[in-house]
Amino acid sequence: MQVEALSAVYGTSASDGGTIGEAAYGRIRADIVFGRLAPGQKLGLDRMRETYGAGISTLRELLSRLASEGLIVAEGQRGFEVAPVSDDDFREVTSLRLLLEAHAMEESFAAGGLDWEGGVVAAHHKLAALEHRLLAREDVDLEVWKRYDWEFHRALIAACGSKLLLQTHAAIYDRYLRYQMVAVVFRGEAAAEEHRRLLDSALARDSAAGRQALAEHLGNCVRHVLETGALGRFGSEARRSPADAVPPAGPRITRGERGGSRTSARPDATGRSRAPPSGG
Repeated sequence: MQVEALSAVYGTSASDGGTIGEAAYGRIRADIVFGRLAPGQKLGLDRMRETYGAGISTLRELLSRLASEGLIVAEGQRGFEVAPVSDDDFREVTSLRLLLEAHAMEESFAAGGLDWEGGVVAAHHKLAALEHRLLAREDVDLEVWKRYDWEFHRALIAACGSKLLLQTHAAIYDRYLRYQMVAVVFRGEAAAEEHRRLLDSALARDSAAGRQALAEHLGNCVRHVLETGALGRFGSEARRSPADAVPPAGPRITRGERGGSRTSARPDATGRSRAPPSGG
């Protein structure tokens, strides 16, 4: 299974023809990216075997693979834990996403044809429709909303001509998305307007305007997270999770088409109720 941003979340399962290991990898990765496994949370292999349906040796391989992606920390004999979060790391991840995405947009704006334009418009239409519903406080599958957000940003750079650039951007996008999900970012109309500016710059083939819009889009999200101190609660609290903790099987979230949570308030990884995320 090709691993790109959100592909592990919306990719194949064992029943779709993938292996049990690949299906488990996708589920674990999704649980980390969407914050169902909290930053700093210890990962007990026995409970994970029950939850994800893979053997201990397979789980060790998968967790080592996720460690190479920066989503898991291997602690030698002490096992594995979900990678921590910090203000500095969020800034660094955001800076790298901006560097990669702005360059890819410049190449894509120059090379994209009519089909590319159509793909950008279609992706924005879906995203804007869900943003409108979010702003109206309607019931929305948040993980589908984030998939549409990904599809729009991916459409903007789809014609860049470099498969390696797309793959590298995809990996860093997921790490950025994890910060959005665990920090409970909600910027509403501001983010929707920034997406409209990105669309306009793409259709005008104005890479300078696109770079500026993207820089503000990402920068405003980081500022919001840092000003609210949303990451502070993961300093030591997450590390107090039981060693064999896994996502609870109870009614922590309302399931959508692919396990997506909906906009009704839900407990976070520490058990407290939290509002739906938004932003970009």
